[in-house]
Amino acid sequence: MRLCAGEASVGELADPFEMALPSFMKHIHVLETSGLVQSEKSGRVRTCRLSPDALVGAEDWFQQQRAIWEARLDRFEAYVMQLKKEKERAAAKRPSRTTKRKGSE
Repeated sequence: MRLCAGEASVGELADPFEMALPSFMKHIHVLETSGLVQSEKSGRVRTCRLSPDALVGAEDWFQQQRAIWEARLDRFEAYVMQLKKEKERAAAKRPSRTTKRKGSE
């Protein structure tokens, strides 16, 4: 989230976390390898920035998954409503307990 506001040094990014800098650098390396983050070293300072274009593929995939799941949930809702209506119809056709008692006396 910090990189959404602009470039930052690895030190700035690591500051809020309670982990050693070499461990944090492993996380940065994973983000660089995936193409989500770019970094460059100038002297002793490594500066990182987001690569938002790398998220386009993920965003497309999420939109496709959202459409699939929304359709599934719509079908499930329709099924549940159908079951509810069938249960209500069946209950309306059954004589009530008080009616059965009066008829059996």
